[in-house]
Amino acid sequence: MAVDTVVVDYGGVLTNPLAETFVAFAELAGIDPGKLAEAFAAATERHGITPMAALETGGITERQMAERILELLPEEAGRVLENGQGFGELWFRGRRANEPFVAYLRTLRARGYRLALLTNNVREWEPLWRAQLPVDELFEVVVDSHREGVRKPDPEIYRILLDRLAVTPERVLFVDDTAENCAAATALGIRSVLFTGTPEAIAAVDAALADGAPADGAAPAGTPLAVAGGAR
Repeated sequence: MAVDTVVVDYGGVLTNPLAETFVAFAELAGIDPGKLAEAFAAATERHGITPMAALETGGITERQMAERILELLPEEAGRVLENGQGFGELWFRGRRANEPFVAYLRTLRARGYRLALLTNNVREWEPLWRAQLPVDELFEVVVDSHREGVRKPDPEIYRILLDRLAVTPERVLFVDDTAENCAAATALGIRSVLFTGTPEAIAAVDAALADGAPADGAAPAGTPLAVAGGAR
């Protein structure tokens, strides 16, 4: 069955890579990136869930997430956040729209493909990320983890997506920059492209759409289609 629906991730696909955003955020907040990464890991161990996972499913607020991180940082770190600067405000200073890929999605829409967005995202950040992108112009359906209370790679959020689109998995091509998210999609019968660079991803999507199947020489249907470049 030919693919007629393309679903994309937000962070790292429609934006610059997560690693770039993370480093820029740390610098703006006056926190050593290594110490910040250690604080995220320690908070995950302490609470049994990563701070971002809890935030993206609506389990905690942005402020609560910041507090979980700040309490594990050296005393002198994170003073910008302590003084009322929003985590999301700083985060989005280091986040840029991936304009070439957005332009490519416009061509897909003009060719008659249905487009949808499947994102792990944050309630407090919705005005910020929507301001960066032509969301309503491009996407017929938006499935956002904070609204659903479940996030990728949980199979349930993919089932929600398919239900909202009223399509079978075989008609969908999914683009994400995280291997485990692609693997979860393909386990449900959704073809996937692992995004690791814009030109390579565009070529891989075009190849997959040419006949509704992964490109020649790539992984068969049911496994992510890996492309060249550095993965997040």
